[in-house]
Parts: sequence; structure tokens; C-alpha cells
Amino acid sequence: MGERGPIPDLRQRFNGVMWRFRTGSPWRDMPAEYGPWSTVYDRFRSWATAGVFEQLMQAVIAEAAARGQADLDLVSVDSTTARAHHHAAGMVLDGELVKALEEASEREKGLHQRGKNLRTATKTAKTGTGTGTNAGGYAGGAGYG
Repeated sequence: MGERGPIPDLRQRFNGVMWRFRTGSPWRDMPAEYGPWSTVYDRFRSWATAGVFEQLMQAVIAEAAARGQADLDLVSVDSTTARAHHHAAGMVLDGELVKALEEASEREKGLHQRGKNLRTATKTAKTGTGTGTNAGGYAGGAGYG
């Protein structure tokens, strides 16, 4: 027993979070085997706020890079999470703004092809120094990505 009751089964909560994102179901439809949906959601929010998922992803990528198994060209974004608002359709932009956006996009593509990220390149350009990378060429530390 902990100070405030039984110690929660964190593996059960984590599996509940993974079930929710794997299925795309609403939190309220979570099976009872993972515990009350609101408890699992609260745990998810606290982990997300604390950066737990970011740290897990960085550790998995670093491990795969150490094994030579990381191929970030295979990363994709589900189109349902990258939609523009319907008011953005047919938006008229100033010619200079379009040119600046296209140039920024090309610069970022070039950075990704060389294994860098825009934040590192910008910091290097401003200060003359970069951030450290591990043996796989992936930037370490919180906030990458």
C-alpha cells in the first residue's frame, strides 16, 4: 500500500493508452481491463505533459540507430492529422510570401537529406556552434523533432 492507497498498475495504464491510439477509439470506449477510462486518460495527460512519450521515442530511435536499423525515410504522418481548415482552401497569398515559404521548404528538405534539423542549423548559423549528436547522427535532448 502506498501513502494514498494501492500503488497503480502503470503497465495496465500504459497498455490502455496504447490501445486507445492503436484503435483510434474514444477514451470512453476503453475496455474495462485497462481500468477506468478517466484514470487512464489522466495518466496519459500527466505522462504527455512530463515528456515521457518524447523520451521513449528518442530512446527507441537511438537504440535503432545504434543497431543500424533506423530509417527515418519510412516515417509518415496520417493525413487525418495534417488537414487544413476548410477556410484555407483557395487562400490567396502575396507573391513574396509564397516565394519565402517555398525557399524555407527547400532549405528544410536539404537539411533533412543531410541528417540535420532546422533548429540545429539555425542555432549553428547564429552562434557558430551546433548541438551534439550521437553516433547515429540524431540530435539528443528534449525538444527534438
